[in-house]
Amino acid sequence: MKARIAGTGSYAPTRVLTNADLERMVATSDEWIRERTGIRERRIAATGEACSDLAVQAGRRALTAAGVAATDLDMILVATCTGDFPLPATACLVQHQLGATKAGACDLSAACCGFVYALSVADAYIKTGMRHVLVIGSEVMSAITDWTDRNTCVLFGDGAGAAVLSASDGERGILSTDLRSDGTLCELIMVPGGGSRTPPSEKVITERLHNIKMKGNETFKVAVRTLEEIARTTLSSNHFRVEDLDLYVPHQANVRILRAVMERLGLPIEKVLLNLDRYGNTSAASIPIALDEAVREGRIKDGSLVMLGAFGAGLTWASAMIRW
Repeated sequence: MKARIAGTGSYAPTRVLTNADLERMVATSDEWIRERTGIRERRIAATGEACSDLAVQAGRRALTAAGVAATDLDMILVATCTGDFPLPATACLVQHQLGATKAGACDLSAACCGFVYALSVADAYIKTGMRHVLVIGSEVMSAITDWTDRNTCVLFGDGAGAAVLSASDGERGILSTDLRSDGTLCELIMVPGGGSRTPPSEKVITERLHNIKMKGNETFKVAVRTLEEIARTTLSSNHFRVEDLDLYVPHQANVRILRAVMERLGLPIEKVLLNLDRYGNTSAASIPIALDEAVREGRIKDGSLVMLGAFGAGLTWASAMIRW
């Protein structure tokens, strides 16, 4: 039994924040942002638009594409680090809005790797008897962004992507997933305040400890190394070569990271999905948004060999091989 991706969907807020807009907010420039990150613009959630709102939109579109009713879902997994509340799980809010009356629901926190981690969990659920699992990556990164920090505020955007995984007896589906972590590097990317270690307080707000902090140079080096390493591991374990891939869909973090990985792997740009110029880094949402875009544009077809690769806070990194 394999878990096959039966349908995908995505949603991005309507508000567009361009590099020119950021020039008026912090000391930066469009040229610097594009050269350093590859990002031209990103989507920002409207006031009152929360993580679950984005997730529901993407989830509905994925269900429609899959031809699966919400009432047929056995489980909903929402990968996010920007949920509506500390509790309950954002997935429960999504379950209610979708009308998935028979589904369990929970969140999964693995930052930018969240969607791939959730795919792995959904794959395991289906191999043990579930029929349909909805996996969503949804983020409102603007809610934890320090808009006075020019090093981080240029990077992030909001959005959601989703995939319906269904049980299949055929050869198509998730062939393997590889998950890794290294907590010794947790301080490279983190939100230091607001949790049980440093609960909400006036100090947390004043010192902006509730916003994301990142050590960019150190993160860059580890990201390139681990993305290459796990891609080679996944290819080898499935007895494929780089040349066998039809499409590589990486986490959309930084174009310089992705170009370095492509060069190390010998992957031509024609086989890589890049859309961060329009969305920025949407954390757990970036890969499912890109997957949905690739499907709609015809870059992924039945039989395509697709590899996913992600890297994020934790530190975590992950990969998946899929026969579409």
